[in-house]
Amino acid sequence: MSTKLTCRPLCAACCIAPSITSPIPGMPNGKPAGVPCVQLMDDLRCAIFGKPERPACCSGLQASDEMCGTDRLQAIHWLDDLERATAP
Repeated sequence: MSTKLTCRPLCAACCIAPSITSPIPGMPNGKPAGVPCVQLMDDLRCAIFGKPERPACCSGLQASDEMCGTDRLQAIHWLDDLERATAP
């Protein structure tokens, strides 16, 4: 069973690794996997976190021990694996 966590500072794996098919302000067609979201700020925080324009897929994604692992690299690998497993 996975434990719900708070986001790790300076990680942003979930803002880079997965593709997002929903429109994002500044990315009307979503974003491809491996490309940082345009809303990702220099400090690796989301500029639209908690705002209504943030896509539901982003606000629905919750940090967990399974997804986040023990460090940013593990999180990126886990999300990359998920991306490949769910690709059409």
